[in-house]
Amino acid sequence: MHLGCERFFQPGYAANLTSAWLPALEGVVDKLESGASVADIGCGHGASTVLMAQAFPRSTFRGSDDHAASVDTARERATAAGVGDRARFEVASAQDFPGRGYDLVTMFDCLHDMGDPLGAARRVREAIAEDGTWMVVEPAAGDHVEDNLNPVGRAYYGFSTLLCTPASLSQPVGAALGTQAGPARVRELVAQAGFSRFRVAATTPFNAVYEIRP
Repeated sequence: MHLGCERFFQPGYAANLTSAWLPALEGVVDKLESGASVADIGCGHGASTVLMAQAFPRSTFRGSDDHAASVDTARERATAAGVGDRARFEVASAQDFPGRGYDLVTMFDCLHDMGDPLGAARRVREAIAEDGTWMVVEPAAGDHVEDNLNPVGRAYYGFSTLLCTPASLSQPVGAALGTQAGPARVRELVAQAGFSRFRVAATTPFNAVYEIRP
């Protein structure tokens, strides 16, 4: 399952993350080029973390995931890519990842899988700098069922039924946002956590990129 998720999403990250998604965020690339502090939450095997570390050598990246075997793989991938000096990884949940004052916090295709996404959002609010940015990349979704009755939406509903929703339900709180939560639900969630700004910064047929700020 861990390998399959990476194989599904990593090509989209390689094609879009540094070329389109990060540039769509206000002022973020300038900070990364100068030297920013970044937390990549739910980093899995570190595909997103390594891509960012390769593109922005002056910045430091701290990836975290609650799956220890994935963190081990992420460390190996970072070393192999030559970015082990600036991309570090540790085992931690999204509700208690370490550090504060981050210029950028990222979550890639994982917020909807969390049992307690509101708890995670509140932790990000504590950890992010007052002028920082939280980038949430989620599966492309509309706010209504009929918005998602297309080939991609149908695939995501299948994934959600088999993996994403049961994963969330198996954890404390069990919010079960599902892959098709849509921007309105995510906006509501982050507002509850104390964020005041939210916008859809970029989209692809498979993903939506949300820019969230204090």
